[in-house]
Amino acid sequence: MNRPARLVTAALTASAALLLTACGSGGGDGASSDKIAGADSADSPSASPSVSATADGIDRPEIKLPSDMKLVFEGQQTGDAVKDAILADNERTVSTVWQAMAYGDMKKSGMAFYYTDNALVGIYQYAKGAIAKKTSWAGTLRYFDRQVTVFDKSAALTYCVDESKADLKNRETNKLQGTKTTPNSYVFYNLGLKKNEDGVWQTWDLTEDRGSQKCQP
Repeated sequence: MNRPARLVTAALTASAALLLTACGSGGGDGASSDKIAGADSADSPSASPSVSATADGIDRPEIKLPSDMKLVFEGQQTGDAVKDAILADNERTVSTVWQAMAYGDMKKSGMAFYYTDNALVGIYQYAKGAIAKKTSWAGTLRYFDRQVTVFDKSAALTYCVDESKADLKNRETNKLQGTKTTPNSYVFYNLGLKKNEDGVWQTWDLTEDRGSQKCQP
């Protein structure tokens, strides 16, 4: 069994690997997903239990994670305003899934604000399954080597996720499962995004490669 991010992979069976897939992994059409993440500024990574709103005029859903669930995003500032906006929305996108899992509440998670099309269907399936099993996670997920390619109102984003410092947790008892770090603790993600009419960069497609050589330490 793997880290929390693996749970998400199971949910979006063709997309990304999130810490909550535990015993499964995802494929590539956005129908399943595991985990998400990544950005920092000036080579100085930041970890925070919450994702704050920005002064961009967009009315965004609130995202607040519990103190034992930390996300570290490397490479937040690229010097390009569009790419930085995409990376910022990617952070929020990933965080909505973990918020749903942490509190067992899909309605207030904000997932539908940042996911669309196949990716939204897959992530909802994942979150619903994780919540039913009372599964969450604790520890730290590190998102690194995020690369953005922009195509007008669409974009592609790739990144790696380090799940080695996170562990599955029972949401009601807070008991940790205990897992070992293996090559599968490192996951490569490839996302398709598009900008909606409100200016939000939504994820519509996801693929994941768990154990990818691109992400190994």
